[in-house]
Amino acid sequence: MTSHHSSVQLPDKAAELRTEVRDFLNTERAAGTIMGRPDSWLTGWDPAFSRRLAERGWVGMALPRDYGGRGRGNLERYVVIEELLAAGAPVSAHWVADRQAGPSILRHGTEEQRRRFLPRIAAGQCFFSIGMSEQDSGSDLASVRTRAERTGDGWRLTGTKMWTGGAHVNDYAIVLARTGEAAGESGDRHAGLSQFIVDLRDPRIRVEPIRLLSGEHTFNHVRLDGVELADDALLGRPGDGWRQVTGELALERSGPERFLSTLPLLLALVGELRQTACTPEQHARVGRLTARLASIRQLSLGVAAALEAGHPADVQAALVKDLGTRFEGELVNEAREILPVAARFDATRGSYPELLATAILHSPGYTLRGGTNEILRGIITRGLEASR
Repeated sequence: MTSHHSSVQLPDKAAELRTEVRDFLNTERAAGTIMGRPDSWLTGWDPAFSRRLAERGWVGMALPRDYGGRGRGNLERYVVIEELLAAGAPVSAHWVADRQAGPSILRHGTEEQRRRFLPRIAAGQCFFSIGMSEQDSGSDLASVRTRAERTGDGWRLTGTKMWTGGAHVNDYAIVLARTGEAAGESGDRHAGLSQFIVDLRDPRIRVEPIRLLSGEHTFNHVRLDGVELADDALLGRPGDGWRQVTGELALERSGPERFLSTLPLLLALVGELRQTACTPEQHARVGRLTARLASIRQLSLGVAAALEAGHPADVQAALVKDLGTRFEGELVNEAREILPVAARFDATRGSYPELLATAILHSPGYTLRGGTNEILRGIITRGLEASR
């Protein structure tokens, strides 16, 4: 595993861009559209907010101008999403489309697919879900059982996807399915997989809710009962699904959402401590949390810089996800010890007790989504061994 940079420098215009985003967020906050809660990138579905971001060029901003984007780099995009996450902004409607569906279609799609989807993504008018996980095939994606069989003029898709976030409200999902057999003699279970762009409004698709501990409806079972797809639903080439998914996962695992999901709680904790006589121990524990956050951020920025330079970064992304999501959960536990209060959903909106309640109920998922940390450590270990 090699690094292409020691310390990443943000672009010259980053400070100006950050100020623009903060001004926008202050306006939205005054209008009551920003809840400031942990995990807003996953549960804050507000398509009107996404469209207002898009009008400012902050959705699909790294996509080429020819396809409706702004042609800005990954590091400029990083500045924007950092500010959105820190504010707890409701960005889940466009999140997957902006983070991975758009870049994947740009890289692997046909020209017709690019023209069809990318301008709408950049305009905040087309939202995507991830159709990867299945029962018994979460982190072990090579064992997916959903099948796509050739028909006369297209494909027939059959299977069930699980943990499909936003499938009940989004427009499309990129679905990973088996189109051929895994290579028997070589034992390559990654062979024979392909990706498809699937319309979630198709009447042959059944979407059933999987509710969080908080009662929120974010995830779903998606049952594909012989869904007929046109030939142009195929994304990339048949059998290239695993290679394409690996590239997507580097985008999915390395971003600031893997360590900033609970930042609104940390900010609320600091705000509460400012109102009291903060003890030296409290001060030191908050300082250690902040130092850890800064170091993980630097790792994450390194992955963004590697991707911008066209370097593979799946191992580094796995490391960011492992360290970042463990930090998110530990931050919740630390906050409960640093400033013990009764966590309550009926507390004042945006208050420390309310944010703590949200973070506690969401915390079991931090290290699971995007691939369990145990699986990611295997990826990291193999990457380290290969670099010897």
